[in-house]
Amino acid sequence: DIRFDINLSLLIQVQLTMQLTGSIILALFSTSLAYAQSFNHQDTLSGSITPQRAWWDLTYYDLAIDVDISTKSIKGTNSIYFNVIIPQEVMQIDLQEPLRITHIDYKGQSLTYTREGSVYWVRFPYPLVSGDREKISIQYEGVPVEAVRPPWDGGFTWSKDKNGNPFVATSCQGLGASVWWPCKDHMYDEPDSMLISITVPAPLADVSNGRLRHIDSLSDGRKTYQWFVSNPINNYGVNVNIGKYAHWADTLHGEKGILDLNFYVLQDNYEKAREHFQDAYRTIRAFEYWFGPYPFYEDGYKLVEVPYLGMEHQSSVTYGNKYRMGYLGRDLSSTGWGLKWDYIIIHESAHEWWANNVTYTDIADMWIHEAFASYAEGLFVDYYYGKQAASEYVIGTRSDIGNAKPIIGKYNVNKEGSPDMYSKGANMLHSLRTWLDDDVRWRETLRGLQRDFYHQTVNTAQIETYIAQATGLDLKAFFNQYLRDTRIPVLEYNIKGKTFSVRYTNIVEGFNMPVYITSDNGQKIRITPTGNWQKLKQPAPIKTISVDQNFYIGKNMVDKLN
Repeated sequence: DIRFDINLSLLIQVQLTMQLTGSIILALFSTSLAYAQSFNHQDTLSGSITPQRAWWDLTYYDLAIDVDISTKSIKGTNSIYFNVIIPQEVMQIDLQEPLRITHIDYKGQSLTYTREGSVYWVRFPYPLVSGDREKISIQYEGVPVEAVRPPWDGGFTWSKDKNGNPFVATSCQGLGASVWWPCKDHMYDEPDSMLISITVPAPLADVSNGRLRHIDSLSDGRKTYQWFVSNPINNYGVNVNIGKYAHWADTLHGEKGILDLNFYVLQDNYEKAREHFQDAYRTIRAFEYWFGPYPFYEDGYKLVEVPYLGMEHQSSVTYGNKYRMGYLGRDLSSTGWGLKWDYIIIHESAHEWWANNVTYTDIADMWIHEAFASYAEGLFVDYYYGKQAASEYVIGTRSDIGNAKPIIGKYNVNKEGSPDMYSKGANMLHSLRTWLDDDVRWRETLRGLQRDFYHQTVNTAQIETYIAQATGLDLKAFFNQYLRDTRIPVLEYNIKGKTFSVRYTNIVEGFNMPVYITSDNGQKIRITPTGNWQKLKQPAPIKTISVDQNFYIGKNMVDKLN
């Protein structure tokens, strides 16, 4: 994550100058690569740290929006506070069509700007001074993109509850927050805090991120709900939720003290929600055990009903699973364990740790969010139902894996990897836990990731290096196999009397994950296969072997060695 103090040292300035130079080279290289992969110039502008992004460090947003439900339009202002890293006079601001910027103010004067698709090039009257703290205010308006299939294909969702009241919400992961407000729409840089003010018609209410500071009643009967986020927040984590809500508050005694809980549901759902949302309490207790303290005690935890399935908006987790256990009433593992809890509450709340606390720098590394959040489902099962139940659940999700393309996506073009990042990513982590065979150390590794990357954006290399160092394992080939390759390792074996031979096929260079096997005479041993045949002697003849299913690999018996 690129966050800098206002008082920059000369050393940091030199480092940043080098970084900016490198980003220019990277941008040029990624542009040519992007076109080769059928991406366009807009993809590169969206997905890369362009020179017009790299020279300034975002510190604070003051976002105010007036929502006109009758016309499905919005009008607002975003004041952007930032520190100047390197003197520059052209800034990249992102806002997607059909929304448009109408005015930009800087110290009482209007700034000029030009538009290139979803990017505005904002020009200052002179190069800004390194180390200065600056501010611009952007006015904008229009009819934002309407969500087609939220949250996967997002934007604004304009809906109604069963009583005909407006029910409105935003969701924008991948598509980008600039689909509904102007911002620095790249994940590498987050504001340190944020103010969100949303004006809606009465008797509706808005629920957004952070804590509700106050509600202003306007002369025309509308109300402005002002929410303050005191922690760093990623752009797609910011949300607007408008409806005729019922609300209750509670507290939970957690690792860092008293955690405030707030729940917002449609009024007709109040009674069943009071019972059903007990899963939120269970979730926080389980994940504080595995991952450490909830990352946003200062802002509290909210669970908010919305007209789509749900999303991991920071301190404002959205919920639309219709008060059913599982995922829309079904168990993704087909084991029964997935019907003992509400998937959306558990999975989206897990993202408070894996997405909102530890955040990917580039969406190509989206697996950092989804693999860990999907794996967290199994850890929830582990906490309440035991390790064997957790194993059954995670293994059961393998039927959803396609292995059509790698988990890691294309860098610098805003492109995520395969949907296998969910179930395959979870099974990769489950295999790693089994390989380590030390649950105390594994739990400390997970908690250490949360502690040492607290409120930061990270990339895959950082996560790989940290886990390898924390576990003491050589994991280069392991991560290459499961993150960058589509093949699943196959353990081939041949049996002749007291001797059996084993090797891996379908592997990347150097893959040698140990596995446990059990022979038909009941002997369990740990072996470390490679791409070459190994012969192993047994005290008595054997006919078959079984492989510990906790390792995500295939098995194949062959008649002869080759």
